[in-house]
Amino acid sequence: MSTIEQSIEVEVPVRTAYNQWTQFEEFPRFMEGVEEVKQLDDQRLYWKANIAGQKREWEAKITEQKPDERIAWYGVGTTNAGVVTFHRIDEGKSKVMLQVEFEPEDFVEKAGDALGIVKARAKGDLERFKKFIEERGQETGAWRGEVARNDVT
Repeated sequence: MSTIEQSIEVEVPVRTAYNQWTQFEEFPRFMEGVEEVKQLDDQRLYWKANIAGQKREWEAKITEQKPDERIAWYGVGTTNAGVVTFHRIDEGKSKVMLQVEFEPEDFVEKAGDALGIVKARAKGDLERFKKFIEERGQETGAWRGEVARNDVT
């Protein structure tokens, strides 16, 4: 199992950064290789991505979501899980921290992980998120609901 940890400071309030992150269907606008994300319900997401030239589809389940603080998930039918947390630095600045654990599924993914390509992609995704949200100055939408750990089925 591999772990990636990346963070970035963004020049928007923590509420704005969090709200934008809840707009999962916007992920293809700043996540490399992500072709589509559909929110199926409050806890389930359908993902379609191109990873190292290979098409992948999977479902993710949100296991915890607390406004302005954290969103945690795991992959269904694939070996990945993670958490993104949001931290207030000051009134107009926040820090987004991403931690992802995954199991490379084949030789290409194992090589990409060993060469640091997966880590670089996560860093690039956060940099594109920063550019996206700072240029807009406001979120494209928001979901302020909660998913408590004990709601996980």
